[in-house]
Amino acid sequence: MSFSEKTLSSDVIYAGRIIRVRNDKVELDNGATAFREVVDHTGGVGILAITPDGKVPMVRQFRYPFMAETLEVPAGKLEAGEDPLECAVRELSEETGLEAEKYVSLGSILPSPGYCAETLYVYLAQNITAGRQHLDEDEFLNVEYYTLPELHRMVMDNTLTDAKTVIAILKAENYLRESK
Repeated sequence: MSFSEKTLSSDVIYAGRIIRVRNDKVELDNGATAFREVVDHTGGVGILAITPDGKVPMVRQFRYPFMAETLEVPAGKLEAGEDPLECAVRELSEETGLEAEKYVSLGSILPSPGYCAETLYVYLAQNITAGRQHLDEDEFLNVEYYTLPELHRMVMDNTLTDAKTVIAILKAENYLRESK
């Protein structure tokens, strides 16, 4: 059995710099109608990089919606029409000053498909060299280094709760284990 919903109408409630919010009227499989509130976002990338000595750069930054600092993999927003790999290369360099010789796609994720039309692409960056960090003017963060086993423990004890970060760590561990 397959399920689908047909859009009958769509009203944009808010259009900002980063998101657009719309209220869609849909027809359900049984013919009834319902409303769906949707947040549109261009998507983004998350990058788990590993230095030659086995360290993983993480970024600590303030996240306003939670009024708290979070520890995350370097990440960023896709520009309209931008290739996810190009975004990953740009964001790793901007946030950490690091450059990678090799990028491996670890797939994509839907962070919250119940209301948000956003896709995040996850990459593993290897063969890292140091470059120059060049943050956006409204971006403030610290780069901290951890090992994968340390990060795995932080995922399991719920110290790390950012979805893209948790997924990047677990997928990178699996990829590295299977590629040996």
